[in-house]
Order: sequence, then structure tokens, then C-alpha cells
Amino acid sequence: MKLRKSEEPLPGRAVALIIVLCVSEMRAESARYSVPEEAERGSFVANIAKDLGLTGEELLARQARLVPEGEKQYLQLNQHTGDLVVREQMDREELCGQSEPCLVRFEVLLENPLQSFRAEVRLTDINDHAPLFLNKEIVLKIPESALPGTRFLLESAHDPDVGNNSLQHYSISSNEYFLVYTRRRSDGRRYAELVLDRALDREQQAEVAFSITAVDGGTPPRSGTALIRVIVLDVNDNIPVFSQTLYKVSVMENSSQDAIVVVVSASDLDSGTNGEIVYSIVQNSEENLETFKINPETGQIRLKKLLDYEETKTYEIDVQALDGGGLSTHCKVEVQVKDVNDNAPEVIITSLTSTLSEAAPPNTVVALFNVRDRDSGDNGRTACELTGEQPFRITLLAADAYALVTSETLDREQVEEYNVTVRARDEGSPALSASKTLLVRLLDVNDNAPTFTQAIYTMVISENEPAGRSLGCLSATDPDAGENSRVRYALVRPLTVTSDALAAASFVSVDAESGTVRSLRPLDYEKVPSFEVTVSAADGGSPPLSAQAVLRVVVRDENDNAPVLLHPAPDSSAAGELVPRWAPSGYLVAKVVAVDADAGQNAWLSYELAKATEPGLFRVGLHSGEVRTARAVSERDAARQRLIVLVRDRGRPARSATATLAVALVDNLSDAFHQLGHDPASGQQPQTAEEEMLTTYLVASLCCVSSLFLLSVLVLTANTLCKARVRAELPPPSPSCYVDGDLASDGVTVGSTGTLSLPYRYEMCLTSGSGRSEFQFLRPILPSPPINAEAGQDKDKELLHHSQPACDREDQAGGTAAPTY
Repeated sequence: MKLRKSEEPLPGRAVALIIVLCVSEMRAESARYSVPEEAERGSFVANIAKDLGLTGEELLARQARLVPEGEKQYLQLNQHTGDLVVREQMDREELCGQSEPCLVRFEVLLENPLQSFRAEVRLTDINDHAPLFLNKEIVLKIPESALPGTRFLLESAHDPDVGNNSLQHYSISSNEYFLVYTRRRSDGRRYAELVLDRALDREQQAEVAFSITAVDGGTPPRSGTALIRVIVLDVNDNIPVFSQTLYKVSVMENSSQDAIVVVVSASDLDSGTNGEIVYSIVQNSEENLETFKINPETGQIRLKKLLDYEETKTYEIDVQALDGGGLSTHCKVEVQVKDVNDNAPEVIITSLTSTLSEAAPPNTVVALFNVRDRDSGDNGRTACELTGEQPFRITLLAADAYALVTSETLDREQVEEYNVTVRARDEGSPALSASKTLLVRLLDVNDNAPTFTQAIYTMVISENEPAGRSLGCLSATDPDAGENSRVRYALVRPLTVTSDALAAASFVSVDAESGTVRSLRPLDYEKVPSFEVTVSAADGGSPPLSAQAVLRVVVRDENDNAPVLLHPAPDSSAAGELVPRWAPSGYLVAKVVAVDADAGQNAWLSYELAKATEPGLFRVGLHSGEVRTARAVSERDAARQRLIVLVRDRGRPARSATATLAVALVDNLSDAFHQLGHDPASGQQPQTAEEEMLTTYLVASLCCVSSLFLLSVLVLTANTLCKARVRAELPPPSPSCYVDGDLASDGVTVGSTGTLSLPYRYEMCLTSGSGRSEFQFLRPILPSPPINAEAGQDKDKELLHHSQPACDREDQAGGTAAPTY
């Protein structure tokens, strides 16, 4: 049977607060239903779906369930039909005792979206208990002098039912002396008073017996009976008198056992036995007998057990004072139990989301809970708070219902899980509190890209290393978890596709899992000294996030190139150099020029004289390669000298090359041809006869030569004048001069390798003409400031104009150029 919903609407301020808190569709009003106690299992109570405005399918889809207020589940919800039925029989007297109304509270919790619906079922009493007298025989001692109209309090019957089903009235069987009246206490309970209707006479009837019946108001009514025996006593003309007819006392609920509650006092004017008073507690409820005891002599009422304000707040005790003559009187003791803050608040979790996405927005509901305190007043008034600094806050939904929601954005990479402690504190003195700790784990979201430990990785590989060698390892980290943190490496295809970029990408490979960089083929430092590629690290999220870094691979040079001779050329015959006999010590004979395609110390060249006809006559500059006279040339020195210069680099192992120089010691130019035509190394000397014959021939032909010489001078003079006139009319010829940048071999530039420094570069000039009169000269070129193209052309013309076959003048560096051929 459905009752009305709560008639008290939520204040507009509370509704606005709930809307602002973004807790979707949570309502604080409660619905009330009723069901008779002891209803059979499966009994229909109400249709929740109809009250919520939902169909059975919607109720099932939203996973509706009941959350009881207590530990035991008495009701059950059918998710298919929305019917609320009885799960276990409920005894109203066991659950609520004499309290009314008796309510069983619960919450209907809907998820997806989250919604809370509070409801309560009232247990209506049925007449399942009959009134019961604790003593089946009640004995009253009444003096025969008792006047008609005297009232005697009787033991009350106990009926645990409430309302109309509780005890309603008493009746007694027919007798001549007594009537019974039903009285109502302040708490609504009814008790019986026996009234003497006719004076007793002990001599006529010493004992009067009759039955008393207690009847409740149920349909049909139930009743209980007891036997009353009235013993008529002899005359005792004074009855005890209490000092107060009503004693009102207050007792703290934390009073110790056996503590004095109150002391009642009565007096009797009689003497002797008739004046001796005995105190006792009249049985009016079993609870009073279990809670209080009285000293029959002193009238002290003490506690038999500890009090509990939450169970019983008020006690009414009937105390009887009986003298020795059998006369008695009664008084009432009203005990008010004062509440003490002896109950800590309880935090009851009704719903909890144990795992939460780190991307959850603020105001996301994490848990729903209730706070209950059994105390009253300030002792039962509670407040909730969170301990510690955490991204959560508590939202008030109703009087004792709260929601735990997020207060800011979350980051799993900073904190993976939270131990949220909810503390409820009452306002008692001293205040009591209780805590409940909730574990909330955060689920990872792919919100962090991988991060390389370095922006630029530099790895070194020696040239000519075989393919497959490990150069190093890339490392990137991702603070996410699971697949979101799994990093895979790859080379990035260049945006601008060039041959260099494609070649660089073909040199190395990157292992996708470990990030290990391996070479794909051997590298040549002389072709590829270094290269750069871009690598990426992508995580396994969806969508994946990535980062990039630069991988720079430096090729380490190995000494795999021997020095290459530029002068003298290695493929030519031994170069010839002319040295005058008057040459002093330090005279520049020639310069051996060599380069090495390697780098570093592998390209540092040193020169040394490996072999010479006269070892002490010549020396070679260790770093310059200049061949100079070690001493002044003497007449004893052989006219023809053969020198072998060893050029060696500083690699390990060192590589070398040799240059062979033929040096002729001459007195003048005419001797040069004669000296160069003989090989001093042969060791053969012309015979004396042959020399004399040659002298004769020379003297005979001297005349002829003299005449021919005069004729030749005339012809040469005429020819020189003609050539000068023709040369003046024609543009100047281009001499074959090797200037800066022309000395290259196999694509290796001398200037670029650094093996031939600027102070030791020479210009090789060839004169015009042909035949044996053609000479070569080496002249050191001193570094000069850069000039423009026109100035350079003018300088070249000037050099050509001054260029003569006899280029043996002192050069600008102070050395003497030796002619070679």
C-alpha cells in the first residue's frame, strides 16, 4: 500500500545548491509506503518504477538496487517489474519495540546516470500479542478497616502491540467487594486500580478471590487473566505516608552500575510491627525490574544495569511502602535519562566508484554516503570533512546524505591512487568522530607524449666497420601506464626528399622496441664524414603521441689512405733539379708536395731523406718537405745526386710514399746538359784518350762554332725583334701556372686537407717555347689579402709579362728557386 510522499518540499536554496554541484538528478525527498508486520515473503509493497516514472526496462538498464539503512535487507526490488516486495518477515515489536511509527528506511540507487531515491516503509501493527500478566496470582493484603472507595494499585499486564492493538481496559470477575478502573499513564499505557466498593469484614470472609482480565483493542480482541487473592487483615488504623507522591529525578546515561537514583521515604504513625515499613518496586514492566532495584529498608533506588538514552529516555517506577500491619501506600518515581555524547557518528557508504579516469572533469561523483549519530541534540548533530590536501570535496545532498565529488582535474602521472579519508564529527562535548577511508584508483589516459633523454644523440662509428654493428641506444620515457607508455622507435622520413637525406636514412637502422641503432653498411669517412637523421618515439596510445630527436652519426677516420705525391708526380720519371756549385748552406733545392685524404693525425705528414748519393749534402724539412743543402756545395761533390724522400703519415699503422729527385750540380747552364746526360751512379769514368780526342774535336770545331755563334746571334736578334712585334700585337699567352686551389689529385683539394700550408705553396711556371730550353721553376707564394677579379687578372698579366726563362732569382720568401726539369 503506497502512502504519500514527503509533504515538505526541499527549500529552493537547497535545490539550487544541488544543481550548482552538478550531481545529476539526485533527489532528497523520500517516499513512504506501509506494510503490515509479519507479512509473508514476496508480499507486494509498492511499485517503485511507477513512482520514479520509469518503465521496467529502464529500471533494469539503470541497474536499480536497494541500499538498506541497517545491516539487514528486509525488502527486495524486482528490476524487471519495479515491484517492491518483502524479502524477510518483519516483527514490528522486535524492530521498534513500543516506538511509533516503526519505519524501515532504504535508498533506491540508480546508476548510469547516478540517482538516489530515498524511501521508507512503515510497519503497521497487527494484533499478534495478547496482554500478559507476569504473575498469574496477585496477592493483596487489605485491612478490614479499609473504607469504601480506597484504591489499590494492581500489577499491569504487558502487551507489546501498539495503538488499538495494545491493552485497552481491565475487568474483574463478579464479586461483592471490589470494582476495577482502567487508568492511563502519561506515556499512554493503561493500568488497573482496584477500588473497595464495600467494607470488608474479616470475621465474615477472611479472603476474597476473583480474576482480573486485560483486554486489547484488536480485531478480534485478545486478553490475558490473572487471579487476585485479597487477604483481609486485622485492624491497622494507620497506613504509611510517602513524603512525596511523585519523585522526579534526572540521571546521566553514563552513570555507573549500582549508582543511587533516588531515595524514597515514607512514615507510619503506628508503632511496633505496624509501624515498620518495607519498600518495594511494584511490577509494572519487566524493563523496570531489570533496570532498577530498591533497598527494602532504606528506600534507596539504584541502577541494576547501565542506562542507554538511545533505547529508553524515560522510566516510571511505582514504589510501594508496606507496614508491618499490612497497610501500604504508593508513590511514583519518574526517571529522566539525560543524553551523553557516547555514540560516535557512523559513516555508511552507499555507493563507491573505486576506479576513476584521470580525465574525469571536476564535480564527478566518486561516492555517496550517509552519516548517522544515535545521540540527540548537539550530540547528534554532525559535520563531515576530508583530511589532508586532496582533489576532492564533500557535497551535502540532504540532512544526513553526502556526495564525494572531484574538485579539480586529476593527473595519474603525479598521483596514481588516493586514500580519501572522510571524517564525521559531532558537536558534543567532548566531540566524537569517526572516519572511513576510501581507495580511489586513477585509470590512465594517453595525455603524455614520450620524451627523449637527449635532444641530439651523437654516436661514433669507425669507417669501414662491417654492417650490423651497434652504435648505441636511443632512450625515451613516457610517464603514462600500460600501452600508453610503450615506446616504439623509428626513423622519420625527411620532408624534403634529397639524395643526401635518402642516403643518410640508408646508413643506419633503429630497433623499434629497444631503440638500438645499428649500421647497415660500411662507411667511408672521406665520402661521408658525418650525417644526421631524425628519429621518432611514439607510444601505444590511441591516438598515439610522439616526439622527435636528432641522431648525429660521426664517422671516425681510419688510416686507409697513403700519402699522394703532387710534386714530383709519382707517375713521372725522376725529377731533375739544378743546383749551382756556388749554392750555400740552406739553399732551396726542391719541395716535395704530398697530401693525405685522411683526417687528423692520419693526415699529418712528415718528410725524411731515406737515401741520397751524398747523405750529408742535403736535408729535408720534417713538416715542410723542402729539400735544402745541409752545407755549401764543394767541388768534390759528385755532379749528379740522386735523392729518395720518404713521406709518411702519423696513422697507426703508418702509411708512406716515396719521391725520387735527381739533382745536378752545375757551374753554368751549358754544364747542365752535360751533367744531366751522365749518371753518377754508374761509376764509369771516360778514358783519357777519349778525353784528348774530344778536346781535339772541340778545338777544331771551336772556330766553326764561333762563326756559327756570331751568325746565330744575328739571327736570334732578328727573330727576337720580330717576336716582340708580334707579341705586342697579340694578347699575352696564359702560362701554365698552378695557383692556389689548382694542386689537386683525385678530387682531393690541397687547401682543404691542410697538408700543404699557405707559406709553403709554390707556383709552377712554364716558359713559352719547346725543347731542351724549357725549364720549370718553383717559387713560394706568400699569402696575400684577397683581391677582386679584375685586380687578380691584372696581377696575372703582370706575372706573365715579367715571367722569363731564367726564373732563378731570389723569391719573396728569401729562398732561392732551383730549376728542375
